[in-house]
Amino acid sequence: MSKPNIADRFPKAIEMEPGDYYWCACGKSANQPFCNGSHKGSGISPKQVKIEEKMTVYWCMCKHSKNGAFCDGTHKTM
Repeated sequence: MSKPNIADRFPKAIEMEPGDYYWCACGKSANQPFCNGSHKGSGISPKQVKIEEKMTVYWCMCKHSKNGAFCDGTHKTM
């Protein structure tokens, strides 16, 4: 498995509607923070995220969060 690419050094805040989303964990997607299939062959798979109610989500863009798809501030140490 390779290391993920850093898509950005700041989280991306998006107001999300309820539903299932696939967060790009590899950092290669041109549709950040969501998967577009660019991970193929990287050994890194997207992570399914279920949003239960309308809310603002701070998506991890550095791809190193210990909180999965959600920012935990790790980008501050990179």
